Amino acid sequence: MQTIKTDVCVIGAGSGGLSVAAGAAQMGAQVVLFEGHRMGGDCLNTGCVPSKTLLSAARAARQSGADPVSRYIEAKARVRGVIAEIAPHDSVERFVGLGVQVIEDYGVFQDAHHVVGGGFSVKARRIVIATGSRPRVPEIPGLAEVDYWTSDSLFESDTFPETLVVLGAGAIGLEMAQAHALLGSRVTVVEPFAMMSRDEPDLVSELRATLEASGIRFVMGVAIASIAKDAERTEVQLANGERLGCHRLLVATGRAPNIERLNLDGAGIAHGPRGLVTDSRLRTNHKHIFAIGDVAGREAFTHAAGAHASIVVKQALFGLPAKVTTQVIPWVTYTDPELAHAGMTKAERDVAYPGDAQRILEIPFAEIDRARCEDQRVGRIRVVTDRKGRILSADILGQHAGELILPWVLAIEQKIPLSKIASTVVPYPTRSEITKRVAGSYFTPQLFSQRTRKLVSWIQRLLP
Repeated sequence: MQTIKTDVCVIGAGSGGLSVAAGAAQMGAQVVLFEGHRMGGDCLNTGCVPSKTLLSAARAARQSGADPVSRYIEAKARVRGVIAEIAPHDSVERFVGLGVQVIEDYGVFQDAHHVVGGGFSVKARRIVIATGSRPRVPEIPGLAEVDYWTSDSLFESDTFPETLVVLGAGAIGLEMAQAHALLGSRVTVVEPFAMMSRDEPDLVSELRATLEASGIRFVMGVAIASIAKDAERTEVQLANGERLGCHRLLVATGRAPNIERLNLDGAGIAHGPRGLVTDSRLRTNHKHIFAIGDVAGREAFTHAAGAHASIVVKQALFGLPAKVTTQVIPWVTYTDPELAHAGMTKAERDVAYPGDAQRILEIPFAEIDRARCEDQRVGRIRVVTDRKGRILSADILGQHAGELILPWVLAIEQKIPLSKIASTVVPYPTRSEITKRVAGSYFTPQLFSQRTRKLVSWIQRLLP
């Protein structure tokens, strides 16, 4: 076995691992990267890129006169085409060109300072675990005996499902439910618990109503008793006695960290059900070993992994004590309409600001001229502040909500007051007016109060 000594060893070539490897190598560090599966990880191959491409292709397919089977095949071809366009940016060749030594094998800890794989033993001053996550498959009687999809296998098949049952009403389940409904499938979503439990409940209910109006059926609060194969169909037996027959079953019940191959116990690295145990600097119990992305036991988003990568590079290359505690990590569910969030969740707000300590500001898209022009009036923005007007959270339900959430991420993170947002000039007509309008609504009661009216009347008598 060949021994390599290096500055940084990265295990996993998903979005976070690639960001660390590229950044560190381009700034002069020696970097070794392990990847035993596919460069680009979940985001490129089975997650963000293919799912958003399928949604886009499905929306475009509504205008097509083609039959559902043809539309489905075309949509899946579009997915593969976009992945192929992006893949060179994440390829082995590109990273070798950046100066990274890529070992195309799984990295396994021999001890806390050595990672082995592909015939190499790598000793690194800093080690970064970026192995990501995979679909979590629940223990349901009969599930293992049927041919079901997860987000990992969904994009491998071109077979159009005339009927689809989706287990799970989280972001992945809802996005793929809508994509298939737009492509012509009859879709039922089954969720034993709460739908999108971390998002604003009122906006979630509004989103559900919109999806139901488009033909998606929801079965909420009912457990799944068993699953069986019946001829060409899969039978889902619910705890309430109802049977759901479908041509395809999609399991979208959350994610599980990829840690089994790493030999964490052998290296004495602390871990739990959500992944690695890390501190505010993303260090494990071994201070030279970091964890980023889905495996770090924090927010499981690609953009969170990118933020984690920057924090680790600052520490590994420059010794700066960068932390995650001050970062605001937004998220978006890319249904139509989209649902975007920044800041505290309702549960977090209710603990920190109980009773009447919160003030809710809302503006519906139906009041925004650009939305009226394009007849896209569904949804609203909701901003919650404390009594002093400090922004606690922002939630947007509507077309392009993911594009509109950025000012609120910046405002919360940088503590920008509502007055600054309200006084900003925005182009007309744009959906961005909703940001200015909702900020301004905080001051409306005071500006148009009886006290202000009396003050203005008095000043008018003094002015020449």
